[in-house]
Amino acid sequence: MLARLPIKKGGKHYGTCALTDDLTPVLDKITHAHGLILGSPVYFGSVSGEMRSFMERLLFPKSVYADPYQTLFTRTINTGFIYTMNLTEEGMKAWGIDSHLSLNETMLQNVFGASESFFCHDTYQFKDYSAVVQSRFDPEKKAQRREAVFPKDCEKAFDMGRRFAMTSDH
Repeated sequence: MLARLPIKKGGKHYGTCALTDDLTPVLDKITHAHGLILGSPVYFGSVSGEMRSFMERLLFPKSVYADPYQTLFTRTINTGFIYTMNLTEEGMKAWGIDSHLSLNETMLQNVFGASESFFCHDTYQFKDYSAVVQSRFDPEKKAQRREAVFPKDCEKAFDMGRRFAMTSDH
């Protein structure tokens, strides 16, 4: 992996990720997108390692070491983050995970100009809770929540995408 160095003015990779691989076309498309929604499960209080790596490759090249914060992204687009987690909303707040995850929204806002988050709580983690070592969760309550709440959460996530599409400048 390439070392993360400050962006060299006028350099070959000014404002873009210096690494060229299968992710390069995706990052190029995001540069021209009218909106962006990211999603990740929450593991140990944060996004997955893959999402963290993706965000570094997306955000770092467009970030400038300046005070106040500056970005090389020349437009404002709506961005959003959808999180799924095994914790309840109360558990997320008790552990301070909401505060930790708010940094992702801040970074997206700093680079792209607008951001929001949606949390899908108390998700169904296993198809068969009796097949895993766990005593924390009531499998029947999890199944009931999946049936009653998860479809509504999916609608809310879909609505985020719909709103972004309706407010884009395309």
